[in-house]
Amino acid sequence: MTEQTAAAIDAIQVTMNAGGMNTINIVLAFVMYGVALGIDPKIFVSVFQKPKSVLLGATCQLVLLPALTCLLAIIFGSTISPMMGLGMILVASSPGGNISNFISSLSKANVELSVSLTAISTSLAVLTTPFNFWLWGSAYLHFANVAAEVPTLVISLWEVFKTIFILLGIPLAAGILTSRFLPKVADKLKKPLQWLSIAFFLGMVILSFASNMSAFTKCIQYIFLIVFLHNLLALCIGYGVGSIFKVPESDRRTLTIETGIQNSGLGLALLLGTNIFAGFPPHGGMLVITAWWGIWHIISGLTVATLFNRPVSKAKAYA
Repeated sequence: MTEQTAAAIDAIQVTMNAGGMNTINIVLAFVMYGVALGIDPKIFVSVFQKPKSVLLGATCQLVLLPALTCLLAIIFGSTISPMMGLGMILVASSPGGNISNFISSLSKANVELSVSLTAISTSLAVLTTPFNFWLWGSAYLHFANVAAEVPTLVISLWEVFKTIFILLGIPLAAGILTSRFLPKVADKLKKPLQWLSIAFFLGMVILSFASNMSAFTKCIQYIFLIVFLHNLLALCIGYGVGSIFKVPESDRRTLTIETGIQNSGLGLALLLGTNIFAGFPPHGGMLVITAWWGIWHIISGLTVATLFNRPVSKAKAYA
């Protein structure tokens, strides 16, 4: 990718009025409420009963993925713009995607482990998302070859934390309380809200880029490869760590899916529904990376599920 192409991608402008920003935040709050309906506080007991796979999964998602994403963005060098690199780190800093449990069930993976990891990463996202984005985003900008005309960026840890607390903390608490005290209501709402989250994300992408669709389609060939390699890295981290530590095959599948499916809807909502990035230079690169990630990880997740459903020997399953 040439510097001119990267600059053209960054120049894509997506703006939201106050009403649009509020709508995005309200819908995302409902989506996160739906995710929290599947979080039973008792799930966390399993962390202490059988901690190995849970700890490995949390390490993959909360530590290794953001760190290695930063390294990958640095390796890409001038082939991507700093904004695109930050978009990769924003996705990697987000919690696990709420369709990961569905993909895990299709993959004949350990669904209980999947739910546990989604619950943990989502519950901790109030702290881990702003911290990882600040830490690895700052590290990337320090080592990236930033053009002289791009001003130094300062990522406000407090602003990101404050926003995520509102977008995640309140809906999560409400969802967990509903699951605990109104389990029948929670069971009825889980699936509809899961489909709503997928529809919400796709709708948000379409509406956001409607006026820039031609520019988006022109740059997709470049974005596709970047997101493909980034998502492949995430999938390999999960399966690789599971293989190194010799957890059961079903757990390896779950680690693969949980690390490879990220809640990019949260990232897009932070970019579009808040003023956190208002002081940044043109950051269309962050938007297109985050938007395409949300579409691609559904495709890659279904592909991985298909591959995992191939017949395997019993010996391999317990290797």
